[in-house]
Amino acid sequence: MRDSSEKLVRFKKFVHVICGLLDLVAAILVLVGILLYIVSIVGNINTFQRLFTDGAEFKHYLEQIFMLVIGIEFLEMLCRPNSENVIEVLIFLVARHMIVGDTTPFEDFVSVISVALLCVVRRYLRITEEDRKEKKNLGLHGEGDSQKKHFL
Repeated sequence: MRDSSEKLVRFKKFVHVICGLLDLVAAILVLVGILLYIVSIVGNINTFQRLFTDGAEFKHYLEQIFMLVIGIEFLEMLCRPNSENVIEVLIFLVARHMIVGDTTPFEDFVSVISVALLCVVRRYLRITEEDRKEKKNLGLHGEGDSQKKHFL
């Protein structure tokens, strides 16, 4: 019985390592895609020439830049997965939809409310993370129990 539980623990660790490697492969593929996309944007001189002559081309260019920024944020989320990075990606996605897309005033209103709620959630998560770090630091520094009780 004990032998099978040890095998299960080793198997779980193995699966965890494989998942980490797959995350790394996905991050590398996203990075390669971002770099190729940057080269394609910068390498296309016609795009910059059309920006001078055609105002509608700016919307297309802005859409490309937003996709690049979202890709970079997604890469950051893959490399350092935490709730704040996920929320930042969602904020950029909603902002891109609102700015680049052809939306109605109601859709713009819903997008603004969505961004506001995401910002509130991000701030709440940041405060709770800071509180957890502060409580952890209080426990590690070996300060007196009276000081710990005062802060907690």
